[in-house]
Amino acid sequence: MPGRTLFRALRSPGLYFFLGAALILVWIGSCVLFGVGRGPVGDRAPEFQGIHNWINSEPLTMEELRGNVVLVDFWTYTCINCIRTLPYLKEWDRKYAGDGLVIVGVHSPEFEFEKDTGNVIDSAGKFGLEYAIAQDNDFETWRAYENRYWPAKYLMDKEGYVRFTHFGEGAYAETEEKIRELLADAGADLSGISPETSGRDLPKMGGGGATYLSRLTRELYGGYDRNTSRGGRYIAHEEYYEGPNRVVHYRDEDYHEKDLVYLNGPWFNGEEAIRHARETEQLEDYIGIRFSASTVNAVIHPGEGTPYEVDVTLDGQPLSPEQAGGDVAFAAGRSYVEVEEARLYRIVSLPFFSTHELKLSSNSDDFALFAFTFGT
Repeated sequence: MPGRTLFRALRSPGLYFFLGAALILVWIGSCVLFGVGRGPVGDRAPEFQGIHNWINSEPLTMEELRGNVVLVDFWTYTCINCIRTLPYLKEWDRKYAGDGLVIVGVHSPEFEFEKDTGNVIDSAGKFGLEYAIAQDNDFETWRAYENRYWPAKYLMDKEGYVRFTHFGEGAYAETEEKIRELLADAGADLSGISPETSGRDLPKMGGGGATYLSRLTRELYGGYDRNTSRGGRYIAHEEYYEGPNRVVHYRDEDYHEKDLVYLNGPWFNGEEAIRHARETEQLEDYIGIRFSASTVNAVIHPGEGTPYEVDVTLDGQPLSPEQAGGDVAFAAGRSYVEVEEARLYRIVSLPFFSTHELKLSSNSDDFALFAFTFGT
């Protein structure tokens, strides 16, 4: 009988519920006791993990930074949303570094070429970043924070606990207010430092409200991996999806559905980018999109050859100076960008949110498009 009673007890659903609940309580207790770090507010911040290289700094640890207020910013140098937040990070570093704020930019690359330390150093220099940058090439720190976004900000108090998070652009005043609050809690006297931006030219969030944002063209990718992932299908042609790592001869049709990429000519379906598959002389081959936005940027790689030019037309005509992004040049009735390095190029900058046809074309077989990004 005792054996049968024990057998029945082991089969009881209530016993398994009790054991499961006990295990959960033990796990939660261990997290509190030992300070296991994750990203959510209230947790102890994880240590930096799997860092490939440190830029502007010796290696840092969260343990060594106790007593400081730490702002961890996940970014990558071709991300336009990240780029637009950098002036605010620089401003906070300038204003509060002397009072205990430590900013660490965790660079988690979106594309393979962004893993190159030289590229990250060059980009950090061009953006004027002087705070510490940790190269998270294998996303180990990203995963430790359970992060999912570029850009993403995690603000830690002097004890190393996450007290504030923000994902994407915006909330700059709210973030600075929280920085000041945590610095004051750590003993800093900020009476002589204004929370205002001192008239500095910081970028503003664009857009005309939900109506514009609902029509804004989404980010578009050229690589096969992104096109076949959940939420993909950025390329309009069905034959594109028959397989990666091959050359496909595409034929563009007259009608373009908005927010899709159209191709003309032979292109190589790479895992991260779509690449022009032949040299030409008359710009016969092109990438076309019908978009709704006021700004257009493109992530382009120069390849292994010499720098090359990419012609840009808007509604069938060269850009005017009033329509051109900051990387566009003009010569002999043409508007074009010269591709010398792998980065984000500013292509279009219109005075108003509107819908247009954009074409990019190059005679070079090194022309590789990774992504389009759009803004208001």
